Amino acid sequence: MFLSIVIPAYNEENRLLPTLEKIYSYLGSNNFDCEVIVVDDGSLDNTKDTALRSQLNNAGKLTVLQNGRNRGKGFSVKRGILASQGDYILFSDADLSTPIEEFEKLFKGVKEGFDIVIGSRGVFESDIRVHQPWHREKMGKIFNFFIKAFIFNNFSDTQCGFKLFKGSIARDIASSTVIEGFCFDVEMIYIAKMRRYKIKEIGVIWNNSPQSRVKIFGSSIGMFYDLLRIKALHKNYSDSKPA
Repeated sequence: MFLSIVIPAYNEENRLLPTLEKIYSYLGSNNFDCEVIVVDDGSLDNTKDTALRSQLNNAGKLTVLQNGRNRGKGFSVKRGILASQGDYILFSDADLSTPIEEFEKLFKGVKEGFDIVIGSRGVFESDIRVHQPWHREKMGKIFNFFIKAFIFNNFSDTQCGFKLFKGSIARDIASSTVIEGFCFDVEMIYIAKMRRYKIKEIGVIWNNSPQSRVKIFGSSIGMFYDLLRIKALHKNYSDSKPA
């Protein structure tokens, strides 16, 4: 299996089908040996049935995993990664804010020798075509300030929902993650840095979706709490790449 695409989905019946159809068209035009794994995070709507109507499912390239209850984006991404078979694993948000075609930019980074390539809205070559409301952008900048202050200062944007991993490395990292909420990206990158994997940040196209699942206050409080836990959760991990 060349590529696994992992998509966490919570109450995404309105946005998921167009995303899956765009991915189907892209994969078909490139003739990739690929699987798409949608992790339905305890949705209260018809997210699962919507996914099963896709051409990806008709082509036998779709797997839908269901969490018994809403567990969080981090839990869902971890579950999808651990169920994957691909030599490479792409994590994408269900709204496809970063177009699937941007995979080629990330894959170029992998071919250059990097283990993980993260899409970014914060570097010079980023192309933000539809911005978030000002208050969300402000919260994002504040959160990024705390990441740089408490965790690492190497990256401009850890929260863009478009990241590519070598498959074995993604599964290694995911097997050690604990955080189930929106801060899982930071935890994964932190573990990767501890294990000395090579990471590159690349600017991508990004369009804000007005139906964001991040609640400006409730989600932010949980993210800051999880951010402060990361180093404590992983203080006993080896500071070397596993054999």
